[in-house]
Amino acid sequence: MLTRKQHELLTFIQTRLEDSGISPSFEEMKEALDLKSKSGVHRLISALEERGFIRRLPNRARALEVIRDSDAGGAKPASRAAANAPSALAPLRNPAPAREPANDVIEIPLHGRIAAGVPIEALEGTSTLPVPAALLGSGEHYALEVSGDSMVEAGILDGDYALVRRTDTARDGEIVVALVRGEEATLKYLRRERGMVRLDPANAAYDPQYYQPHEVQVQGKLAGLLRRYH
Repeated sequence: MLTRKQHELLTFIQTRLEDSGISPSFEEMKEALDLKSKSGVHRLISALEERGFIRRLPNRARALEVIRDSDAGGAKPASRAAANAPSALAPLRNPAPAREPANDVIEIPLHGRIAAGVPIEALEGTSTLPVPAALLGSGEHYALEVSGDSMVEAGILDGDYALVRRTDTARDGEIVVALVRGEEATLKYLRRERGMVRLDPANAAYDPQYYQPHEVQVQGKLAGLLRRYH
């Protein structure tokens, strides 16, 4: 069952696609739903995508496709086409091909600096970082500024912004934000070895770090990087 806002967004997207064949921009969706920020739109889109109602078309910044309709909560069908559909979950017709639009930008929380050398305290902050929506997939994201050089061989440099998908699970070999002993955070490859958790740097000058499983909490997986050139 969709929330009211999710249903409203699905209705708005489908109606716009049927009328013009072009997905609405994040700014248009924000205004249509009377939201305060584009990050709220991103969360709604991610929720609809995870539930299988929409999908993002590859290689397009804001191209969306409605996969199925919803009659959640006894609301009206999301569009005129859906009103004639035999089922609330019946597939919808494909929208007209979308023109290549300019990138939409959303703001995600920026939570201070994270060590790529040795663990340092992860600072919570109230800043945000503007990020092209095309760089983010489904789920909730936040950003951390990288401090140190221990991940340089993975292409992660001091001063980069790590874009992190929030999750508490990860597979061996993935780059994660690991909270160590409840107070320090680090960006490393995660591996499990003989009952221990091993956090591996990507720099031959640094040694792997070993911890008991209860000492390490995964707080997210690396989803992308932003780099500023001065």
